[in-house]
Amino acid sequence: MEILQVDMVYKALLNAWSLQSSSKWLEDNPTKGQCGVTALVVNDLLGAEIRKTKLDECWHYYNFIDGERYDFTASQFSEAIAYTDLPSKREEAFTDTNSKQYHYLKQSVMDYLKNT
Repeated sequence: MEILQVDMVYKALLNAWSLQSSSKWLEDNPTKGQCGVTALVVNDLLGAEIRKTKLDECWHYYNFIDGERYDFTASQFSEAIAYTDLPSKREEAFTDTNSKQYHYLKQSVMDYLKNT
């Protein structure tokens, strides 16, 4: 497969997010609950670093690619995020999802990318 571009992966994520990738998914807020699973898949596909920021009592996960922040799921929140960009690990991001959701999202994104 050719080198993936960030915008291609984002389009694939938009197509793939669903109740199968997060039990918090809503039709009018498709990024809701998708941060951990998305950060993991983006890490897999683009080699992106996983970062985190504390929001209320929960961690919000996202990625850094070539020193730039990419938060594909920021739109799930109604307020702006005060990022702290703390380094995180796959194991931490995985606490926000489960194996079934992760494998579904990764496969859905891969299928979309194969067919475009």
